[in-house]
This record gives sequence, structure tokens and C-alpha cells, in this order.
Amino acid sequence: MEKHIRTPLTEEIIQTLKAGDLLYITGVIYTARDMAHKRMYDTILKGETLPFDLNNNIIYYMGPSPKRNSRIIGSAGPTTSSRMDKFTPRMLELGLKGMIGKGKRDKTVIDSLIKNKAIYFAAVGGAGALLSKRIIKSENIAYEDLGTEAIRKLYVEKFPVYVAIDCNGNNIYNK
Repeated sequence: MEKHIRTPLTEEIIQTLKAGDLLYITGVIYTARDMAHKRMYDTILKGETLPFDLNNNIIYYMGPSPKRNSRIIGSAGPTTSSRMDKFTPRMLELGLKGMIGKGKRDKTVIDSLIKNKAIYFAAVGGAGALLSKRIIKSENIAYEDLGTEAIRKLYVEKFPVYVAIDCNGNNIYNK
């Protein structure tokens, strides 16, 4: 089923989404890949403040290629999500409600999605150039020294994703 949502995510929205749904997201999402996740996780362990509030937000596992011409951002395809699995349960406990990436997640992440009423979305790998056209604004907000892995605040319009794992643990990768 095709649905349109706006960020931030709420439990009411999350509970309406089912594995396999085609979804279009409009609003703010944040990017973070491997190195940014490690740095955020270390920040959490130190009891320090993160560069953005995880509560009710979505993290897109993406590091764009350099922008060309007058484009807002370069190719913006998803990266493999399992590389963030060791950090994800703690971030979900702190209020993160959604992640966008590609590929399967481990059992600890799925259990944490259920426990924290959160959701995992899949973006189509190999479609980064098309996905970048749905990003209407991009701001570096933290860890600029990480280059393309810096954390960005993105404003997206009708950003296409599939619900890969819903808040009940239903999983498109197990069908």
C-alpha cells in the first residue's frame, strides 16, 4: 500500500505502517554512516550531548558523493545497514524512531525495533542519483572532518522508501 508521511515520526504514524508498504517521506531526516555512528555512540557513552536530538527522528545511512553543477547534493543512495547494527539498539532506546538503509538487520536490532516501537525503511540501492532529486536542502551539522560521512540535516520531499521491518517485527527479508 502506498502512503505519504511527514516527519517527525510519531507512534501513531509508525503503528499504521506495515512491512512492504511503499512510503513517501516529506520533512527532515538526518544522515549518518559508520564513522558518524561510532562517534555518536562514543558521545552517548560519555554522557555528552549529540549533535541532534534522536527523539522521533529518522537517520538515513548515506554518505553522498560530491555535488555537481548547481545540484543540492550528489548521488544519495543508501549504504548497508548491518554495519550500524551494534550502535542501533542504544539509539532506539534514546528515541530514534526510524532508519533508512538497505539490507537485513540482526536480531538485536529487530527486537529493539519492537521494544521501542520504531521502524526500518529500505531505499533502493543503485538509485542514488534519482533519490538525490528528492532532497531539497542539505546542511552539514556535525563532524565535518568526516567528509562525506559528516552528519547532514536533509529536507526531503516525497522521498521513496519501503517499510522493511515494521514495529511488530514483520520483515520483508523473511518473506
